[in-house]
Amino acid sequence: MCYSAKILADFRAYQRFGGTLDMPAFAKLAGWAAEAGTWMSAVPKAMRNAFLASSLPEDEDARNAALEAYRVAALAQEHLIAEQTDRLTRAEAVLAGPKPTKRAATDKRIATNKIAEARRKLAEIGDLSVQDGFDRIWPGHYAPVLIRDPATGERKVVPMRYRCRLPGWTAADEREKPGTYMARRDSLSTVWRKLWGYNHAVVVASRFFESVKLHDLQHRSLAPGEREASVELEFRPEPAQDMFLACLWRYSEPTDDEAGFYSFAAISRPPPPEVRAAGHDRCIIAIKPEYLDTWLNPDPGHLAEQEAILDDPIDVYYEHQLSERDNGAEG
Repeated sequence: MCYSAKILADFRAYQRFGGTLDMPAFAKLAGWAAEAGTWMSAVPKAMRNAFLASSLPEDEDARNAALEAYRVAALAQEHLIAEQTDRLTRAEAVLAGPKPTKRAATDKRIATNKIAEARRKLAEIGDLSVQDGFDRIWPGHYAPVLIRDPATGERKVVPMRYRCRLPGWTAADEREKPGTYMARRDSLSTVWRKLWGYNHAVVVASRFFESVKLHDLQHRSLAPGEREASVELEFRPEPAQDMFLACLWRYSEPTDDEAGFYSFAAISRPPPPEVRAAGHDRCIIAIKPEYLDTWLNPDPGHLAEQEAILDDPIDVYYEHQLSERDNGAEG
């Protein structure tokens, strides 16, 4: 499974693949992400800032929605800093008194950490630069996704959540079965049958990340008494290129409890030898660019054509290295 990927997060960049930007969908995402408090946590920064510098009239609603989402996020962090500063002051007063307590020490530590994190987020809000890592997604995050509009037949770029809500599912079903960010190739005709052959999509990514067990990466058994440890690997295609990751998608209609939203899952397959040798048992499927139009226009009556596309992914070698967060962990 692909638990994280470095994606092409700027909507504008998708236009070279023929995608029309769904600006109202982005504005709606910014609005309810701000309301839910997930603007900073679930939307990659490169995607959040895609329209901030634009002066195009057609971008105005999306730009204003992003600015408002940032305003709400900043107010939330300022409120948190004030709240935790008060907590810190009270804890320090107890610790300086005649009867310091463990509770006060714990409060001081937690308040200090929360203040530091809130200040970091405020600094990120004020920094419009997009550094490496600001275009990564994890399950539950949002990404631009290229689809064929069922109504018009044209290519469209829509913000979607990286965890697909299957037809008939509720939010409670998702919490019980949170693994639907990945659609196994061998379950397309069963679990995914209502989307397979109907709602096909691609996400453009330059690399993907997997968590593997350290002893599998090092091709050894666990030593007596050794606990399992995991490390994060970064996989890059060689030769380097943008990859069109094969995906399935769905639009969930709004309910009394939730706004309508798009969601998607990436399709996975058994790994090529180099990924298996690195200790992982699944791999994304990057389709060849010449298959893009056919993939986005599936015919449920002729699935053999789609199967053939998945059987013929791009011809690359996936090099791997420890990601920055685990750099130096391998002995």
